[in-house]
Amino acid sequence: MENEFEHYLIEIRELLEREDPSRLRDLLDLMRIQDIAHALMELDETQIPRVFAALPRGRKVDVFSYLDPHYQYQLLAHISADDARHILSEMLPDDLTALLEDLPRDEVRRLLRLLPFRAIRRALTLLGYPDNSVGRLMTPQFVSVRSDWTVERCLEYMRTQKERGEPVHVVFLTDEERHLVAGIPLERFVRGRPKDPVETLSQGPVISLNATAERAEAARLMQHYDLEVLPVVDEDNVLLGIVTVDDVMDVVEEEATEDFHRIGGVGLVNLSLRDARPSLLYRKRIGWLLGLVFLNLIGGFLISQYEETIEALVVLVFFLPLIIDSGGNAGAQSATLMIRALATGDVELPDWLRLLGKELAVAVSLGVTMALAVSALGLWRGGPEIAVVVALAMTGVVVMGSLVGMLLPFILTRVRLDPATASAPLVTSVADLGGILIYFSIAVWLLHIPIP
Repeated sequence: MENEFEHYLIEIRELLEREDPSRLRDLLDLMRIQDIAHALMELDETQIPRVFAALPRGRKVDVFSYLDPHYQYQLLAHISADDARHILSEMLPDDLTALLEDLPRDEVRRLLRLLPFRAIRRALTLLGYPDNSVGRLMTPQFVSVRSDWTVERCLEYMRTQKERGEPVHVVFLTDEERHLVAGIPLERFVRGRPKDPVETLSQGPVISLNATAERAEAARLMQHYDLEVLPVVDEDNVLLGIVTVDDVMDVVEEEATEDFHRIGGVGLVNLSLRDARPSLLYRKRIGWLLGLVFLNLIGGFLISQYEETIEALVVLVFFLPLIIDSGGNAGAQSATLMIRALATGDVELPDWLRLLGKELAVAVSLGVTMALAVSALGLWRGGPEIAVVVALAMTGVVVMGSLVGMLLPFILTRVRLDPATASAPLVTSVADLGGILIYFSIAVWLLHIPIP
């Protein structure tokens, strides 16, 4: 499949160079809409509108919906108002919301003016839900049937509504006041007898989610219950919309990307790394780096307090990077495991005490193993006393770093911050400060070196 796509991309570029619109249209007719969207995002900025213009009107909306928001904004600025009106009017509500939610307010107003009143009202309703909520992710265009209808009437109604909403394999039942009653797979309709009440096809309670819940919760429910579509309700259990599995896959990718960026101490970059400007990457990274510089200055101050200790036994400096880096590395490992577990719901806040005991046991084992490894080096470089100092410091620093890496994500979760903020650079810097104190405190205590 990848070779086929590369072949298409090369041919598109050649046809653009030869300015052969007829052959270009024929080629695009052979391609899937997802591949066309992917190809557009691989082309130069000036080539994208030319290829998009070669698409038949009926395929433009589908291709546009598969583009990343950055390319959608760019394309809207280069096409006619007529085409823009058609595309925005025909987009599914959840796709339109995803396009509008990150735009500046003036740009949102400009695009909304292109829409009919019904589409404007629908878009503003979805944008009225909180950021990162299921309400912004759902589509209010769906097919539901009344729970007091017969199977025959439901099938006839579904035939007349086949163009409404996203195609799904589950039909939801509601009562007279649109309260959600059940969800029934289409295959049960096919097997049911025409005159039977449709509610007799229902099996078990329906899984639903409130519109104000977070998107990550929708992904968790759909994964846990193996759902293709999730109904979204309000506080009174009135059916408002649906979330489909393709929407949730996008959410999972966004959440994973955001966590990776934060773990690395980088602000969220919404663009592809290939398309992001150097100035944007600079702004996203400089904040953390400057903050960590000031944090590391504390480490320099702590070391300066042990100048006489270092002068008395210079060999201690040889082991300093080894000791404090080990604590940072152990903390980064622990933080990565804990952040991922909290993100997936594998562990929750009440589990912290039980996990603390487990992490302490693992950290002590790791520390002792690493202490045995470096004590031989300490014996060679400075004799038995240095070997003991290095071994004890290594054990203490690894235990301290591991506990910092484990507890920091829990603390951030407790104060309602993203646990991914406990990034590797932050955990490493905090562990470094603790490692300096532990190492020199043990050295002063065991070697009887006076400090000012």
